[in-house]
Amino acid sequence: MSQQPNGHEHGTYGDAPVGTMAAPHAPAPVRQALLDVRHEVAKAVVGQDSTVTGMLIALLSRGHVLLEGVPGVAKTLLVRALSAALSLDTKRVQFTPDLMPGDVTGSLVYDAAKSEFSFREGPVFTNILLADEINRTPPKTQASLLEAMEERQVSVDGVSRRLPVPFIVAATQNPVEYEGTYPLPEAQLDRFLLKLTMPLPDRAAEIEVVRRHAAGFDPRDLAAAGIRSVAGADELERARRAVAAVEVSPEVLGYIVDVVRATRAAPSFQLGVSPRGATALLNTSRAWAWLSGRNFVTPDDVKALAQPCLRHRVALRPEALMDGVQVDDVLGSILASVPVPR
Repeated sequence: MSQQPNGHEHGTYGDAPVGTMAAPHAPAPVRQALLDVRHEVAKAVVGQDSTVTGMLIALLSRGHVLLEGVPGVAKTLLVRALSAALSLDTKRVQFTPDLMPGDVTGSLVYDAAKSEFSFREGPVFTNILLADEINRTPPKTQASLLEAMEERQVSVDGVSRRLPVPFIVAATQNPVEYEGTYPLPEAQLDRFLLKLTMPLPDRAAEIEVVRRHAAGFDPRDLAAAGIRSVAGADELERARRAVAAVEVSPEVLGYIVDVVRATRAAPSFQLGVSPRGATALLNTSRAWAWLSGRNFVTPDDVKALAQPCLRHRVALRPEALMDGVQVDDVLGSILASVPVPR
């Protein structure tokens, strides 16, 4: 396989052609509607098809996404365009050093007219919460998202309030080597289903970006870009039920576990993947198999999702960092060494 934008050498879900065979658990139009989202987002975002597919996989798997890339690679625009194509509500929070937890979850405010406190919802009450530059706010505020991400609810003053369905967090972050950033705690990283890296565009894609702007493209006006709503919450829920019905053989289940366990024995890693990572790899492999038109998971599906699903759940040893070892390279070596079931 050729190298893809997210670094998948052992199978890819990005720009590879998607199968046309209908999955028997849902009508073909439902799957096609989800696939059409990529075409709509491409009207605003150039050269990030694999990242858009990763976002769809997260939505189908009911998981959250961490988007990493340098400033200016259209992380925010991608999320806004995806929300528009799916008719989902989205709210954006700019994570800054002075952001407080209540600014995200909501808080009690005093109503003088009624002489009582009432709850004012925070921006977390939405379908897709865009947590922009999440690693620029201190850990206390980062942690305010943990309950929302895990339980799909927030608790304020002892009262739990459910979040809308669907709900996912799409958090963007700049690489940690940039000044003014706080590394996300391991407990929070493990709650992101996928970590997708958005690279700088190649020359042809960058020319297309500049050409569109020269022709009058305004990233603040998605309607003018011609983005249509091609799916909604109902289609997404039907697709989620179909994904949950995708079959996984005992051999493939064993392969997923073997890959995860191999990360714990890798000499370059001081922290391997937890069992939560194994279930995440299972769920995302199912979603990709369904998008590919199959009702069963293959080892290639597992390989395609292993790096974006596991790269943020491991930690390199200090000596490996000093030697310039890259997490994706180690994961690639593991995928090459773990026996693949036939």
